[in-house]
Amino acid sequence: MQNVILAIHLILALLLIGVVLLQRSEGGGLGMGSTGGVVSGRSAATALAKVTWIFAGLFIATSITLTILAASDSATSSVIDQIGGTVPAPAEPELPAATTPLTALPATTDAPATPPKAEN
Repeated sequence: MQNVILAIHLILALLLIGVVLLQRSEGGGLGMGSTGGVVSGRSAATALAKVTWIFAGLFIATSITLTILAASDSATSSVIDQIGGTVPAPAEPELPAATTPLTALPATTDAPATPPKAEN
């Protein structure tokens, strides 16, 4: 099922690219060359523009369908399950012999944190 939708999705992508490239360039990307502009309203939709909208809608529909199918498949399994491996347990690092464990903190005293200034 997922492979069929993926094949349709790829065909729609190629068709959409082809239809967009076949359309006439009007130079309206930056407002150059167009006579109407924003104030004039919508121009008449050609058959090629309608086909573009249809392909775009179908492309979005197949994208959403593939996303839903992938999400439902990923909820039941993991990549590790697919390759048959196991995740090794993380090894605990050994402390060097010269260091003391963090639990043995020095006893607190009332001594100041910094030594007093020396008088000259």
